[in-house]
Amino acid sequence: IAGTGIAVLAQVSEHLQVIDAPAPPPETWGAYQKKSEESNGVIAMVDLLIKDLDKEMTEAETTEKMSQADYEKMMSDSAEKRATDSKALTEKGAAKADMESQLEAHGETKKSSASELMAVMKYTQSLHAECDWLMQYHEVRKTARADEVDSLQKAKAV
Repeated sequence: IAGTGIAVLAQVSEHLQVIDAPAPPPETWGAYQKKSEESNGVIAMVDLLIKDLDKEMTEAETTEKMSQADYEKMMSDSAEKRATDSKALTEKGAAKADMESQLEAHGETKKSSASELMAVMKYTQSLHAECDWLMQYHEVRKTARADEVDSLQKAKAV
């Protein structure tokens, strides 16, 4: 386009060249033939791979289902065990508190029984000392009494 600074490439039909038909391709291998034996082996191998893959996928799905069932059973068993353990822990805590209160009561009973035993032992010791004194001076007192009775009889006779 003149004066605009834009160049245009246009196709001009005057410059047509006469082109002859292309030459036939060179003969190299001959006409196309289907290779049935070789392609059947490859197709059979691909079919075998597909069957193996289907089998492996089926096994994987079965294994996954079994694993999921095992997992769910384990989780339910675990929840049941946690509930049982929690209940047992509560029962054991209550039993421990009960036993501690019984221990406290028995401790008080022991203290009172020990002080009572101590008082009884002191009384027994005092009785034993008194008895020992009576046994020790029995003959002396017996002789003194006999002498006193005898002297009273002599005094009465007078």
